[in-house]
Amino acid sequence: MSGDERRRRVDGIEFEGTVLGRHVTPSAHSEGFGLELERSAYTLLTRIDLQGAMSIGELSEAFGLDASTLNRQTARMLRQGLVRRIPDPDGGVARKFEMTADGRSRLRADRRRRQEGLGRVLEGWSDEDVTALAAMLARFNAAIEARDGRPWPRP
Repeated sequence: MSGDERRRRVDGIEFEGTVLGRHVTPSAHSEGFGLELERSAYTLLTRIDLQGAMSIGELSEAFGLDASTLNRQTARMLRQGLVRRIPDPDGGVARKFEMTADGRSRLRADRRRRQEGLGRVLEGWSDEDVTALAAMLARFNAAIEARDGRPWPRP
């Protein structure tokens, strides 16, 4: 494949990735989705669900975001009752954010709605195509994580 052709394909991947992000992570208030959580809360809760309680510093490192951004997001999540602050279970100085039962319930409900929506989109796809898409997305995400040094834990 020529350099120009590869560049066109990469350009296409960038565009389709942008569109995919719009479809896969709709805003919480998008009509028809029935989601309760804001996009940032969903993402932060997903990480806390996989990794356990995390401090602002750990969240900052995991997401590559500055502490002020995360302070605003976690303050909103505290007000909504999605997380609570706890002392560091390992004895560290920084307090950590732990998901509440309500946060866990709302995360599970939104995840179920998202998965049901994706299932409807993929209804006409063969099992092999669904498996291939899942594998390619996992490979793509792993390559990004390897480059930026911030791997996500996997369920």
